[in-house]
Amino acid sequence: MGSNSKLAMVIMAAGKGTRLKSQRPKVLHEIGGKPLLAHVIAAASRIVAPAEIFVVIGHHAEKVRAAVASTGVSFVEQTEQLGTGHAIQCAREAIAGYENILVLSGDVPLIRSETIEQLWSIHQAEQAAMTILTAAPDDPTGYGRIVRQSPNSSEVEAIVEQKALSAAQQGIGEINSGIYAFQTAPLLAHLDKLTADNANKEVILTDMAGLLCAAGQRVVAIQAAEAIEVLGANTIAELVALDATLRAATANRLMAQGVTIFRPETCVIDADAEVAADTVIEPFVQLLGRTRIGGDCRIRSYSVIENCTLGRGVLVRQSCVLAESTVADGAKIGPFAHLRPGSEIGEDAHVGNFVETKKTRLGKGAKANHLTYLGDAEVGERTNIGAGVITCNYDGVHKHKTSIGKDAFIGSDSTLVAPVEVGDGAYVGAGSCITHNVPAGALAVGRARQFIKEGWAAARRALRQKE
Repeated sequence: MGSNSKLAMVIMAAGKGTRLKSQRPKVLHEIGGKPLLAHVIAAASRIVAPAEIFVVIGHHAEKVRAAVASTGVSFVEQTEQLGTGHAIQCAREAIAGYENILVLSGDVPLIRSETIEQLWSIHQAEQAAMTILTAAPDDPTGYGRIVRQSPNSSEVEAIVEQKALSAAQQGIGEINSGIYAFQTAPLLAHLDKLTADNANKEVILTDMAGLLCAAGQRVVAIQAAEAIEVLGANTIAELVALDATLRAATANRLMAQGVTIFRPETCVIDADAEVAADTVIEPFVQLLGRTRIGGDCRIRSYSVIENCTLGRGVLVRQSCVLAESTVADGAKIGPFAHLRPGSEIGEDAHVGNFVETKKTRLGKGAKANHLTYLGDAEVGERTNIGAGVITCNYDGVHKHKTSIGKDAFIGSDSTLVAPVEVGDGAYVGAGSCITHNVPAGALAVGRARQFIKEGWAAARRALRQKE
């Protein structure tokens, strides 16, 4: 759904999250490879344009702002964290021009855009002043409860916080999610009536339900299909449990799309990772960040791939580490290879055992199969890089480039001291130190001359025996 001028979102992200026992803002703790708040923004952005999302920040405001600024949302600062009602008071000017607002919690990362859409649709259909998203978890302890006008009624009489529950209300299992839709006019008309005279001793938005009911306004509730969608994390253990839930859902989504994941419970797959059908992912693989993997690939066990793009038919053998790199169709990586940021591995190229690349491009069919470091290098098509080759790219102050043409052959244990160029079809003899450009089709040998002294070893041993 695109932008809707009738609607804006307000995401609560100002709290400290004291119970996490962490110095990090609660909404910046991560599950599924990104901050809790980023998950909520992503869900909200499918309903309205990012410019119509207002994030209320307070505790470590600049850190929160920096973490999600790239999403294009707007920010409202709550310099004193006096409660959720106070947060909306701080956002009064920002929301005044919208007919309706939806209020989301920045620490409820599993909320789906479909559920937000449903809340918005019911809110419009019911013409309610306030629509509350509720849930029925197995254990409602700690959450405010929904008191309906009657058991089968959609209309709500009040939201009662855990501390204020009467004996008769203790058995209510329907909880307040902290996610609401409001008509803006009645909300603003009653906003200043919110006080801290409640069980929490804070200016809380839940009290708005009672105020609107008392004023004769309609307050209704809609229950989420899955309680897990609206649950937050107040401890690290709860946070990790949400992460496990999200990652399991991600793996199930990929498998439903035709990806084979053996032992998915052992894999770490971030929420933003995408994998095409017919790819096989073996146990203990990590796919992190915005990794994109094409079809018919095989990712073998213990490999870690972060923010990379892989084409079709790529084989990543065991225990490879790939970061911020691209791998073209049919390439083979590993085992035990390390592609550092800026690596571009061409079609059908090979990067083999204990090979490290950094900011290096290998052309189509190029090979570096053993024990090699290629940094700041350009390697042409079909060129063969022998075992133990090093591009010496760093002089202690600056990085320099090595350029190797197509169909070249770089012998084992050679060092190429950048800046240097090796032409098309050239050969470099094994064990050479290359400090000057090598013309196309030439042979370069840069070794110390070998001397042989017959009998030297025996004489040396005899000398040591006399000492």
